[in-house]
Amino acid sequence: MSIQAHAYMTLNPSFMEPEILMQYSQASGYLDLLADGQIRVRLAEDDLVVYMKQLNLRTKMAAGTASSNELPGVDIQATMFSAPTYLLKVRSQWDHHDVAAGGRWGFAVPEAYRLGGQQANFQLARDFCLYGANPLNGEGLVNAPNAVAVNLPPDSNGNTTVLTYDNGQMAFYLAQQVQQIKTRTYQMGIGREFTIIGPQRTLGSFEYNVVQLVQFQRIGAGTASTAETLKKIMESNNDKLIWTYDDTLIGQGYQGADLVIIAMPTVANPMVDRQSTNIFANKMKPGSAVNTTMYADMAAPREIISPMAGGATDMVQEWRITSGWAPRGTALQLISMIY
Repeated sequence: MSIQAHAYMTLNPSFMEPEILMQYSQASGYLDLLADGQIRVRLAEDDLVVYMKQLNLRTKMAAGTASSNELPGVDIQATMFSAPTYLLKVRSQWDHHDVAAGGRWGFAVPEAYRLGGQQANFQLARDFCLYGANPLNGEGLVNAPNAVAVNLPPDSNGNTTVLTYDNGQMAFYLAQQVQQIKTRTYQMGIGREFTIIGPQRTLGSFEYNVVQLVQFQRIGAGTASTAETLKKIMESNNDKLIWTYDDTLIGQGYQGADLVIIAMPTVANPMVDRQSTNIFANKMKPGSAVNTTMYADMAAPREIISPMAGGATDMVQEWRITSGWAPRGTALQLISMIY
């Protein structure tokens, strides 16, 4: 916690560029993995645990040409599962000398500390979302129970790495993973939104390649990339694809492979007017459509600013969040890809 804005000498006449060269870091797309594309702001500042209720239905029937005297019934089981919350805190302190030093360099010290503290919170929230505060407890989307983890299989030529894989076969493989998620969650025939996130070096190669012309005409062959071919396949099924990046997924797959995550953040509850075989979930209220989510007590960290002795200022930023949570882990596909 320091401001390193030293005195400097310049040669005049000269021109001082008013704009500051900023150190850019990757803006992770992890929020696109969550329902509604954002953290759910539902916690109170002192909530220690998030609970979610679940109803499981099992039905039994009697059928026969004559009436039965002993009849089976409907079994409804109520269960509950939970996720702990964590309080993130960061502190900044400055005085009028720091403000003056920052002014010589052309930046506002209080704003720099405020934005720096927010970035610290948001980066740790990303880590909590993907990997969890306590991974061994199944926290984080990467460690979610019931999430399906697979390794990239060889293509028809025996290639197993991202850089050597057949571009068209990669598009079809990713499309199969999307279809498997829809099959597991009973969403076939319904347009859904999917997010694919992975390292730049892995997913980037799927955007800057071309699906080859081979013995038969593939969708977009000769003009479209792997990513574009996948999008066209999904669009024909009324699906929407969000393609985004996070380089912390480098080496997070099986035996050090890169990890690519495919998620369907929400599930659809199709309402039908006919005798639905899923009428219990269709009409029982209130039902949740959330597959993957994360909770916080507010949209951004709280700022607690107070004076200190000697004219200094103290600012504490705090934020209560959960790790990434997948109530329906079957909506997650974790693919290990050797780069």
